[in-house]
Amino acid sequence: MSTSGIGTSALLAFQRAIGTTSNNIANSATEGYSRQRTEMANRPPQFMGGSYMGQGVDVSTIRRISDDFVNTQLRNAISTQSNAEARAALAGRIDDLLGSSSSGLTPVLQDFFDAAQDVANDPTSSAARTVFLTEAESLAERFGAIDRRLQEQREIINGQIRTGVNEVNSLTDAIAGLNREIVSKSTQGTPNDLLDQRDRLLNQLAEKIDVRVTEQDDGAVNVFVGNGQAVVLGGNNRELVADALSGDPLSPDIGLATAGDPVNITRFVQGGELGALLETRSGVIDRAQNTLGQLALNVGAEYNAQNRLGLDLNDQLGGDIFGLGDPTVRAARNNTTADMPEVAFVDSRAVTTSDYRLSYDGADYELRRLSDGELVASGNGVLEADGISVDTGTIAGAADGDNWLIQPTRNGARDLSVVMTRPEGIAAAAAVRADLGEDNTGDAAIASVQAVDATDPDLLTDAVVTYNGTTQEFEVNGDTFALDPDGVTTVTANGWEMEIRGVPDDGDTFEVSSNEGYPGDNRNMLAMADLQEQRMVEGQRNFGDAYNSLLADVGTRTRQAQVANDSAQAQLEQARAQREAISGVNLDEEAADLIRYQQAYQAAAQVISVSNSLFDSLLGAVRR
Repeated sequence: MSTSGIGTSALLAFQRAIGTTSNNIANSATEGYSRQRTEMANRPPQFMGGSYMGQGVDVSTIRRISDDFVNTQLRNAISTQSNAEARAALAGRIDDLLGSSSSGLTPVLQDFFDAAQDVANDPTSSAARTVFLTEAESLAERFGAIDRRLQEQREIINGQIRTGVNEVNSLTDAIAGLNREIVSKSTQGTPNDLLDQRDRLLNQLAEKIDVRVTEQDDGAVNVFVGNGQAVVLGGNNRELVADALSGDPLSPDIGLATAGDPVNITRFVQGGELGALLETRSGVIDRAQNTLGQLALNVGAEYNAQNRLGLDLNDQLGGDIFGLGDPTVRAARNNTTADMPEVAFVDSRAVTTSDYRLSYDGADYELRRLSDGELVASGNGVLEADGISVDTGTIAGAADGDNWLIQPTRNGARDLSVVMTRPEGIAAAAAVRADLGEDNTGDAAIASVQAVDATDPDLLTDAVVTYNGTTQEFEVNGDTFALDPDGVTTVTANGWEMEIRGVPDDGDTFEVSSNEGYPGDNRNMLAMADLQEQRMVEGQRNFGDAYNSLLADVGTRTRQAQVANDSAQAQLEQARAQREAISGVNLDEEAADLIRYQQAYQAAAQVISVSNSLFDSLLGAVRR
């Protein structure tokens, strides 16, 4: 090749190098842009006169400076930071709601307890009774208000989940389209700008959900979410759906679309905003609503039960103060039968905050606690566990695989109400009283007497307990109770319980009768006031402790999310810095390259000029 040809090849090569450098400078502020470098290679030499002579230079490729490992680290950091930031914001809102003195439960609950004590202090006071019912209404209203606020947060999260799923589908569709375009254009060279565009979309996808990316030999990528569910395979994408796949229409799940029903992948979705939304909904919103419902159920059931064990101002057994809701039952979307099991509370103190799944295998029913996956009851008919009873006899035509979601306490706070309207209906007085027989000669004394079963028809019927010194037993209604000479003997009958301290003489009697006509008696109201400190909630915590436990749990989650967010933000900045160090545009370096290529371009032009001058001189010599 002539000197002119060599100069021309250099001129064209450095012209392209200048163009590449200019493009880098122009895109120095473009997000996700990977700097490019012009790769040059010498042309094959030509054999001339016993040696090889160079033939100039060619541009072999425009290389995109990128590191797949660093890009993967960046996507992971984006997903982690997006998840932590969303969790911190969401948990913080719930923490503020539950812990606020203006919107939380603690002050209203304490006011209710104080009002009960005021009635105990003055059981005949109409004002104290009215205040007690007013505080009961305030308590029920606060339970409902907090539940509504939590439900509003649930709806916001559900809307964000649906929006997030739509955004994921748009991104995966765009990535699949870029895959097709990249594969098509790769036959003519490397489409660097398309690769950058695809990386930007992958980073945006990582903000929404944790992803894993693998590259095919043809340059296309496959994208997986969850525990390996493919959402992009080459030039095709599979859509996600947000629907009530587990049976709860108020908590849409995330599923992978198939030719049939979507496959529920909710439990596998982690990372990104979607992972944070799902985690907050199940770990904070669900727990808060279930715990509030459990607390509302316990408060209402315990005060109702105690009020029924006393006499009101009209000398009638007390009625319910609070109205309680029933457990929520929802059928799975593909059940073959429309029948539902009948679910009821049997022991409020044993009710947990967990949801349950009742499933049928074609022969037997299984009741499984969802919080820990434990099977708590199985069989047919009535299944009892954790303070609830599930009557499967109300279901007809069930088929293998049919199942129902049972939420005992989910709506307990919402459904709590005050049904007592008359202050005189508060049963402050005990239902029964006990007196020593007039002719008793022994040292025994009545320690206490109280009603324990308001449903016993003989509760207010007079009864006499007689001591038999020969057998050392107390006798009543044909039942006998052995004397405890060193302590207190408990005698039960007709729905009441009496404790006798000491040793009576043979024939001594103890008379139990209705407590009518003693409006100043406050024994039952004292028992109601004492409920404040009783360990009623799952037999482990009192009412205040149960709510404080919820506050502590939400507060801990909030703090953990904030710490995780700070850490994730630092890791993201580090990952971005690492990516910029490799793929980012350094303007100083590009300016130096621009000068270098400019000088080389000018030198190549000079080569062509010299070649032309030599050629002209040669022609002139030949003409002479």
